[in-house]
Amino acid sequence: MDGWIDAAEAAGRLGVKPATLYSYVSRGVLRRRRDAGGRRSLFDAAQVEELARRGRPRRPPGPGELAIESAITALGPDRPHYRGRDALDLARDATFEAVATWLWTGETPPSGEAAGWRARPDGVAAAVAAQSGLPDGTLPLDRLQLVVTALAVADPLRHDLDPEGVVATGRALVAGMVEALPPVSGVPERAGARVAERLWGRLCPHPPEPGPLRALDAAMILLADHELAASTVAARVAASVRAGPYAVVAAGLGVLGGSLHGGASYGVERMLAEIPDADAVPRVIGDRLRGGERIPGFGHGVYKAGDGRAAMLFDLVTDAAPGHERIAVARAVAAEAARRRLPAMNIDFVLAVLGAVAGFVPGAGEAIFAVARTAGWLAHALEEYERGAPLRPRAVYVGPPPPG
Repeated sequence: MDGWIDAAEAAGRLGVKPATLYSYVSRGVLRRRRDAGGRRSLFDAAQVEELARRGRPRRPPGPGELAIESAITALGPDRPHYRGRDALDLARDATFEAVATWLWTGETPPSGEAAGWRARPDGVAAAVAAQSGLPDGTLPLDRLQLVVTALAVADPLRHDLDPEGVVATGRALVAGMVEALPPVSGVPERAGARVAERLWGRLCPHPPEPGPLRALDAAMILLADHELAASTVAARVAASVRAGPYAVVAAGLGVLGGSLHGGASYGVERMLAEIPDADAVPRVIGDRLRGGERIPGFGHGVYKAGDGRAAMLFDLVTDAAPGHERIAVARAVAAEAARRRLPAMNIDFVLAVLGAVAGFVPGAGEAIFAVARTAGWLAHALEEYERGAPLRPRAVYVGPPPPG
């Protein structure tokens, strides 16, 4: 991209309001000049393109926010970038295993690397036994919190914080989280199956088809990290006090299920289950809004102009099952949301659509999110182990004066 562009084009490319462009100018982030008539502001197109690629400069931390330096993920106008690489490009061309390794080490793994992603058999046995008393219908995310604890107890190296040890633990931990979930498919696991295929057998009673399975792998890549999301902050705090990798993941899992975080996809699942067909969408959405309920799966705190991860994943799901009636319902929900001027759909919405199309068990979206985000939590843990100092947010006390 060469030359100079006007404010409207620059703002559209960055996904920001025109006023934000001028704040970038005042902060020295963007160059600006006037046109020949001196009436219009023009912006360096190459600089705008570079800023769009790197991600918007973050504003200074506000109340309740904690600033932490990290080299893992930058948030662009509509997508994350993992160590400088576009997450959407990775989702098109890579595997979850490769992306997790990239997040942890900054290195591209050799081909066939999925073979190294195996759980400790004694850990899986302990995790399966720990679930024996759970009631029928226990959601996968609830199981995973128990699974991670059992896997930790069975691992004599659970306190190893050496980078190579953490990476090895990460591979075994992700595999163990998947393998300890009860299988819902009668299809035997294929030798050399990747993590996404193994997870499919724990979420779906039907054997995987190439299109939906590729969408699942892409979803895991797109969810692998998202800078300092709430669960990642919890994971980093745990790592900062030298808690081991299993404890880091347990901390992240404890936060992930919140309805404003990874639990949002479960809310979408339940909403979609209320909608028998596309014709019923206006009634269901209207009833929810009339009752003061929010519509889950729409809007994003970072991607105000739209979540690029959602758009890409929806295309993959649609391509995998173009005539599926749940796709028609999803399109109708998105259209009704737009008609009511709600924000665009986010990745939580599409994750639930993938589950509906594939026939996943209830709560599958949360499980996919949890297994995928484990990669990001451990990447952030590795940074904290290297940093070597506890994270200690400070409170601004506003209560009654202490005595004395």
